[in-house]
Amino acid sequence: MGFRYKFGEVSTPAAESLSSDLAVYAARLVRLVRREHAPSAATRVLSILDETGPLGVTALAQADRCSQPTMTGQVNQLVDLGWVTKQPNPADARGSLVALTDSGRTELRRIRRLNAALVSERLARRTDLSPDDLATAVSVLRAVLEPSNPISTASTTSTEGSS
Repeated sequence: MGFRYKFGEVSTPAAESLSSDLAVYAARLVRLVRREHAPSAATRVLSILDETGPLGVTALAQADRCSQPTMTGQVNQLVDLGWVTKQPNPADARGSLVALTDSGRTELRRIRRLNAALVSERLARRTDLSPDDLATAVSVLRAVLEPSNPISTASTTSTEGSS
């Protein structure tokens, strides 16, 4: 038996449980992809820059939850690979802004294609899921992650016994 609810209304135990499940399974998916493709810290940095645009080294370290010296080393390696550039920071003459290069974007697309292939391969074995189910999952994750997209307008459907 399925049910529908909107988060902006009343919080229910079912909504709280599904919200918890969403976080747990999203984290498990990330770990699965990491185990299969062993992404490096470099991949995280490229992804952060893709999401945020150019950042200073300190802000990049904060976003990645690492120390500033660790991030400086990562950025220097990425510069050597040609995946990022360091430009003077107009807001802080002592610092620099780190930005993705076309080569960095190409590498990030390659990694994302590998991730997509892994997920697609697993989904292909599931005859109980449709492309609409996948679209709903993506829509829910986007709603949770994008602050400009009010979460209160997102709704979801659940079926008893699904995992």
